[in-house]
Amino acid sequence: MISLILPLLLSVFAVNVLGENDVEEICLNDKEKELYQLIMEYRKEKGLNSISLSPSLSKVAQTHVNDLNENYKLDEKCNAHSWSRKGKWTSCCYTEDHKKAECMWDKPKELAEYNSKGYEIVSWGFPELSALTALKEWQKSPGHNPLLINSGVWEQARWQAIGIGLRGNYAAVWFGVMKDTNSEIQFCD
Repeated sequence: MISLILPLLLSVFAVNVLGENDVEEICLNDKEKELYQLIMEYRKEKGLNSISLSPSLSKVAQTHVNDLNENYKLDEKCNAHSWSRKGKWTSCCYTEDHKKAECMWDKPKELAEYNSKGYEIVSWGFPELSALTALKEWQKSPGHNPLLINSGVWEQARWQAIGIGLRGNYAAVWFGVMKDTNSEIQFCD
């Protein structure tokens, strides 16, 4: 009897546990779609390949943008790569010395079915951020532009997935070296 019940319990446990981080229907709004297209055009100008849109990394990007818009307060210590205590994630204070970088890099593993680290760039604008403004800010930044065009410390990185979030005052783009095995991403109506 136990030999019949144990596999059933394990399968129920697996469904419940594995189902918690499923990537639900993620879609890109018009501004996010524009940002993706602008980044791919910029990469093409530099002779680089396009990067596949990732539902998993887009879930992380959109979750972070929502958290930033709702909870982030400019802090001398914690920059915009930080995550608040007000969500279903591990909070962290990301400092300029990058000592807590793992907290940010591990968000795709924590929030989505993406078994690799992710690398984020964030932009802020007021009263509302546009896709073009975000891209121009990143292009001027010696810390962010290298991720976009695989230069400097990111020269050897081969981005296989990209996630986009752009809402309100913030944009976040996540890069990953692992191909996303989740379904194709949709565009919002």
